[in-house]
Amino acid sequence: MYSTLERFLKYVTYDTQSVAEASVVPSTPGQLVLAKAMAEELRALGLRDVELTEHAYVTATLPGNTRKKAPAVGFIAHLDTATELTGKDVKPRVVKNYDGGDIVLNAAEGVTLSPRDFPFLADCKGQDLVVTDGTTLLGADDKAGMAEVMGALDYLVKHPEIEHGDVKVAFTPDEEVGHLAKLLDIEKFGADFAYTLDGGPVGEACCENFNAANATVRIRGRAVHPGKSKGMMLSAVMMGHEFLSLFPAAEVPSATERYEGFYHCTRFDAGTERAVLHFIIRDHDAKRFAERKAFMERAVNWMRDKYGAERFELEMRDQYYNMAEKLRGHEHIMDTALEAMRELGIEPRIIPMRGGTDGAALSWRGLVTPNLFTGGYNYHGRFEFIPVQAMEKATAMVLKILELYVRKAG
Repeated sequence: MYSTLERFLKYVTYDTQSVAEASVVPSTPGQLVLAKAMAEELRALGLRDVELTEHAYVTATLPGNTRKKAPAVGFIAHLDTATELTGKDVKPRVVKNYDGGDIVLNAAEGVTLSPRDFPFLADCKGQDLVVTDGTTLLGADDKAGMAEVMGALDYLVKHPEIEHGDVKVAFTPDEEVGHLAKLLDIEKFGADFAYTLDGGPVGEACCENFNAANATVRIRGRAVHPGKSKGMMLSAVMMGHEFLSLFPAAEVPSATERYEGFYHCTRFDAGTERAVLHFIIRDHDAKRFAERKAFMERAVNWMRDKYGAERFELEMRDQYYNMAEKLRGHEHIMDTALEAMRELGIEPRIIPMRGGTDGAALSWRGLVTPNLFTGGYNYHGRFEFIPVQAMEKATAMVLKILELYVRKAG
């Protein structure tokens, strides 16, 4: 019915893995390659005002065809894939009519997608699953979102009898490394509000997300010959471990869920002379978020008092904030999305997003943008998969949202 699957299988073959701490946007050239391809596809569909920037932002408009005063609705998805695992040479495979058992992704490497490890696979029995070959991620985050938006646009172009207002589309770079659509010209984009398609399983909807900060702690040790070092050596490795021990063991990603915040040391590079620890700090509640950042500062100061102020350096910055505050007074945006799901027979599940999206940052800049499902599971790794039927439902949801806004325009 839709061209969504065909498009998705094509998009995932582009290597668009982003790179953290890059000095340019996009952080990797593959994102610009895909952006150029997306611009060409949009032009081929007949969209207006197709624009591709040097920073791999792609925007376009499908003009409305209704006389009613329907709002201009934006749909946004990101080009890049996560940093945790390569997105090069992705070889997607469709497992038809999944039987509920193990799926061998790579026999040679012993990689198996199993309901023993991922019990929610039981919910996907009977569906067609797009999986990896066990050596790469899949890229459903967020190329499924891209394909679902494009599938909806393609359907509208082929069915001009369907009334809709202006549809604004944006594909953005470097979401996975915290760029968060900073270079999207909101006024020029022209949407009254928008949705990101960057969520998980069918029915998920997010109108709140973490407040987020990152922190870098640099430690300066003192190297001395280990055979004659008593009372003189200061190991940056050991000081780093001591610093980590100050944080509550139960407040890490693997021990928290829903509204529970955490500290997460994402990387620890260390030698005797120098060590660098990278952290992310997350909490939905603004007050607790501030307290977490204050705790980080106190922990660093405690180590400075013990070992000398020159031994520890802290850099900390906010990344994005909870969009919930900005959605107040604009409840119709999420309400309409939930109504669209229900009309399609989808049971909505409003969840607190344990992460962030371009939409979180855009909401704080004035373009209110909650997040909706793509249908995927196990993002950022080799066990990532997405049901074909889920992508079709996401495409149908986009169309239904547009239909409802025309209906509500009277």
